[in-house]
Amino acid sequence: MLMKNRIIDYLDSLFPNPKCELNYNKDYELLIAVMLSAQTTDRRVNMVTEVLFSKYPNLESLCKADINDIINIIKPIGTFNKKAINIKEIAISLLNDCNGVVPNNRDYLESLSGVGRKTTNVVLSNLFNEPCIAVDTHVSRVSKRLGLASDNDNVRQIEEKLYKKFPKNKLGKLHHQLVLFGRYNCKAIKPECTNCELKCICKYYKKKYKFTEK
Repeated sequence: MLMKNRIIDYLDSLFPNPKCELNYNKDYELLIAVMLSAQTTDRRVNMVTEVLFSKYPNLESLCKADINDIINIIKPIGTFNKKAINIKEIAISLLNDCNGVVPNNRDYLESLSGVGRKTTNVVLSNLFNEPCIAVDTHVSRVSKRLGLASDNDNVRQIEEKLYKKFPKNKLGKLHHQLVLFGRYNCKAIKPECTNCELKCICKYYKKKYKFTEK
């Protein structure tokens, strides 16, 4: 309990009001942006979605968009051919199945083209305040370094362990905090360990600096 409280308190001090760094104005824009964010950065996604959603301001226009034009717009994010197809298929599915509204329905969201559990968790958390944690590379790294998960755990195992360790009402906020902490503090390369108040419980720090808590 002490370790969990220490983590929560420190993350609250660093990121008191965390939020998703993807830009969106409509529910489907978030869904598409999160799908696009796989294997790239939020900054790059925001660059391409600003153009994409300006040129195609609704689902109907996305459905009718030329696939090659979408590819040209999203080329900076990589794997653009498949993601362009995903955009059109998501738009078509939402219009045909849900009158253009993103539903609070995990099974349906995970059935959409290019949408898996991680993307669904982000959407459910941000749009519907569901207690979900999406385990991306940052959440995975931080969880393992802080001993919240084992080094060989997969993303689903990490997710389940975080659900068990932290209060349900903290999960939505905690998800964003872990992402931001991993993105800006506990980075994969050259993490900012010196001033980190969690270094006393960090396996990475103890191994690298042979640190032992007194």
